[in-house]
Amino acid sequence: MNINGFNGLKLQNYQPLRDVVFEHLRNSILNGDLKPGERLMEVQLAEQLGVSRTPVREAIRKLELEGLVAMVPRKGAYVADVSVKDILDVLEVRSVLEGLAAYLAAERMTDEELEELELISYHFKRCMENGDTECMIEKDMQFHDRILRSTRNSKLIQIAQGLQEQVQRFRITYFSEYHQSHALLAEHQAILEAIANRDAALAQQVTQHHIDMLGNTIITFADKGKERK
Repeated sequence: MNINGFNGLKLQNYQPLRDVVFEHLRNSILNGDLKPGERLMEVQLAEQLGVSRTPVREAIRKLELEGLVAMVPRKGAYVADVSVKDILDVLEVRSVLEGLAAYLAAERMTDEELEELELISYHFKRCMENGDTECMIEKDMQFHDRILRSTRNSKLIQIAQGLQEQVQRFRITYFSEYHQSHALLAEHQAILEAIANRDAALAQQVTQHHIDMLGNTIITFADKGKERK
């Protein structure tokens, strides 16, 4: 179980300890530190985080409500697995929402925000050339987040970001084990150029294609995983 110690918790005076533990465990699951199928033992987690069992127990219950933890009768809590269908369902919705985001971004993104998007794309390329997977994941997230925020639509941003988190665990595996970096770079560039040219319809089209290609890759990745078994 790969969990940072108590010093890794970001303590906030205004935030209950159970919420601090919840966010810490949630991030550990989303980032892949806690892997699907891994057992969450209250005593061990409490010792590692330097807290009592109560906030850990409450955090695990909250994680179960979010679908990140599964409770197995007489066995305890485990990090929930994510099925291929679950991810494809999320991507199906993301394709529509992020296509809309790109459409709005082409109309609303400022020149300063466009420069920031170009810089993020440049750094993604540098990360790819250096083989820095963690950096690529970070820049990929920043790329999509910059487009979302430029829509100025708070509801769209909230919903789309929530869906992004649901595939975060797969994103780590994707970048680490299934190398399609050059394709991703080309797709990012197509989105960037469409937005820069203020071609909203094209920006929507290439963004939806980008998300759809990710779905195709997931299917391929899952099939290869079956062949290895």
